[in-house]
Amino acid sequence: MSHRESASLSRRHFLKASGAIAAGAALPAWFVEEQRSYAAPAKPLSPNDKPNVALVGCGGQGRGDAKRAQDFGEIVAVCDVDENHAQQAAKQFDGAKVYTDFRKVMERDDIHVIITGTPDHWHTLVNLAAIKAGKDVYSEKPLTLTIDEGKRLVKAVRDGKRILQTGSQQRSDPKFRLACELVRNGRIGKLTQVWVGLPAGLREGPFKPRPVPEGLNWDFWLGQTPHVEYVPQRCHFSFRYWWDYSGGTMTDWGAHHNDIALWAMGLDRSGPVTIDGRALVEMIPGGYTATSEYRVEYTYANGVKHICESLTTDSPTGAPLKEPGPGRFRIGLKFDGTDGWIYVTRGRIQASKKELLDEPLPAGAERLDVSDNHMGNFFDCVRSRKPPICDVEIGHRSVSVCHLGVLSMRLGRKLTWDPAKEEFADDKEANSYLVREMRKPWTYEMI
Repeated sequence: MSHRESASLSRRHFLKASGAIAAGAALPAWFVEEQRSYAAPAKPLSPNDKPNVALVGCGGQGRGDAKRAQDFGEIVAVCDVDENHAQQAAKQFDGAKVYTDFRKVMERDDIHVIITGTPDHWHTLVNLAAIKAGKDVYSEKPLTLTIDEGKRLVKAVRDGKRILQTGSQQRSDPKFRLACELVRNGRIGKLTQVWVGLPAGLREGPFKPRPVPEGLNWDFWLGQTPHVEYVPQRCHFSFRYWWDYSGGTMTDWGAHHNDIALWAMGLDRSGPVTIDGRALVEMIPGGYTATSEYRVEYTYANGVKHICESLTTDSPTGAPLKEPGPGRFRIGLKFDGTDGWIYVTRGRIQASKKELLDEPLPAGAERLDVSDNHMGNFFDCVRSRKPPICDVEIGHRSVSVCHLGVLSMRLGRKLTWDPAKEEFADDKEANSYLVREMRKPWTYEMI
């Protein structure tokens, strides 16, 4: 079995198993009762209430987002530089007009919302174009390709007074919110360490160039990144395993779980002060470039350690863990404190002692914003103009942590970061990696 097949099967196994064990990993009764009190009756929407939505980037994730958005809006346009993907989306969303250049979509005054489901290296340019055109945006994570892009995007959203929801849907999962509320309120005592486990990436190659498939505008797909010959493994699903277009599983899965780490620490608009990352394998020349196995240790100004590492050995997801963490395959997060630990992943929350979960939080405890439907929260905010559960700055800061880990790995040394200034301290070389040169004409001027 190839590394790609293994990784794909592992991902499918994890998602399937997570759903299967959900009932056995039930939320505590007091929290479920609170959930009922938060629930509001659904307001029926007439056709006039539904904003018009365009999907830019019609791969599987983008089409999935658009399908969820159909509960709240009308999909009237689809756009992709791969005409085959665009036509598949048009068939799924009957009546949607097909485009191959997102700038044409932005010219339509009757489109109110953009869903950005492109590969990572196109997120920022599409999102900036949408904001400039006065649209609200639901953008897939990771929000950006570089930290500089994130700073630009935050400013544009604030200046334009637009709504941008980052697709970090774990913010709308009650198990993750419960874990964060318990940690913030000292349920495990003083927080000492956060451990984040992510799946390892792919390590394959070398790959040979092939003819560009009919219907794919390869130069447009590459966009701002260096021009290279077409290689199937660079495109569509596996784009995430190349530094040019993404950051490997560090930014793919890390944008989810490191976001929750920051949320639990109350630092989701800040970041670490040191980053010490290292690659654990050499990548194959001519193959995928994003490091497939790695370990990164972050420290924060409050002294908390945050370890993020790739995991390569699968084990049954449904089996309760006596001690989740290093040495056991368990995608998710473990919060260690002076009085115990809490572990959370999709479909499961556990603790070192049952009472850590079963005892209700006291009156006056710090509580977090509530969302139980990520796409629904976005459309609620489109109407109310209130910030969504994972707004642009949170999305930027969450992926910044991932970008910082990638930069430390690539530079091969420990880095010192100023989260307020968003720059490295006295480190010209590291600061040069915060922005990437953009290949013309695919620069900010194109929008």
